[in-house]
Amino acid sequence: MKLGRTVSTVIAVTTMMGAASAQKTAAPASTKHVYVLHNFKTESGAVLPEVRVVYGTYGTLNAARDNAVLLPSHYMAKYRGYEWLIGSSEGPKPKSLDPAKLFLVTTELFGNGSSSSPSNTPEPFHGPRFPVMTIRDNVEAVHQLLTQELHIQHLRAVVGFSMGAEQAFQWAVSYPDYMDRIVATSGTARCWPHGVMRNESQIAAITADEDFKNGDYTAQPKRGISAFGMVWGGWLYSQEWWRDELWKTGDPNATLEKTIARFRDDFIEGADANDLILQLRTWEKHDVGTTPGFNGDTKKALASIKVPVLYMPSMTDLYFPVGDARYESQFIPHVTLKPIPSLWGHPAGAGAGPGDLEFLNTNIAAFLRGEPVGGETVKPRPQDTPN
Repeated sequence: MKLGRTVSTVIAVTTMMGAASAQKTAAPASTKHVYVLHNFKTESGAVLPEVRVVYGTYGTLNAARDNAVLLPSHYMAKYRGYEWLIGSSEGPKPKSLDPAKLFLVTTELFGNGSSSSPSNTPEPFHGPRFPVMTIRDNVEAVHQLLTQELHIQHLRAVVGFSMGAEQAFQWAVSYPDYMDRIVATSGTARCWPHGVMRNESQIAAITADEDFKNGDYTAQPKRGISAFGMVWGGWLYSQEWWRDELWKTGDPNATLEKTIARFRDDFIEGADANDLILQLRTWEKHDVGTTPGFNGDTKKALASIKVPVLYMPSMTDLYFPVGDARYESQFIPHVTLKPIPSLWGHPAGAGAGPGDLEFLNTNIAAFLRGEPVGGETVKPRPQDTPN
């Protein structure tokens, strides 16, 4: 299995390398849809005449319309990016989200090349003129999709990985009564300053290519995208993953040289540079504290969350460090902090390692049933406690 190829997302590849290499099952049945919004006003004030949200559905919405679960996408992901959680809840390797029982809605972020993006939007918003879309912009668009297109007035849960976790937290702050609970894996409620620095280093790698031409390129800036892949690769896994040569998981003949080359030469096949940058901006600008009414106070926003939260950082994540999750958990009233014991870094939150998939599915399934799953002791802190 090549590390550099994407199935629906960058992370899907590492999931397939690890957990999925040990269990080969048919992909669950799904249907692709497109929801169109007109005169969509972004947080920045830009008004786009038309935007599209690509989404997928699994299972059947019941007569009461109360069996829906939302799975918002992660970086550059397509709607099938959560199939590591989707499948039968029966058998020797049960999944946590069973389409025979639940109606699953998987949405694609603005900027992924399918939903409205710099690469597929006409002037005057084409390319570098496409406005930065915030996590809240994405949440607002999907809220319209759910309530106006699908007529869903309440969700069983929002379950998100990485940027999907950012969205899950934002749902819990923006629409505190809209869902019963949320699950966040390998992602935080705010992109803290070190994460901004990392994202900016990846943007700098792309824009340093003279072929980028301030985003008005006529051909993809290949050297910049290659450098972007190399920066990404240095952060994706833990140091232990590299030390223990876990790139050989699923392919004992893999080498360090080939692994590095795939990040450099073929990391996100067919990606557009402006799209890559747009989603990095979406990622780094996220902070639930900047939700209207909270005046930039992240702790106050976290304290406003009403629903139970299953917070599952990866113990070795370099993108969203476990320390940031532990810090945020102190301010969330009904949180279960359950770190993933994995060496697979960020992708552990998508079931990348051989033991990660079972750990996630087992605990998420129990949490969605309302059962206790255990976790680290979290000592609550008042909102006004200094950092």
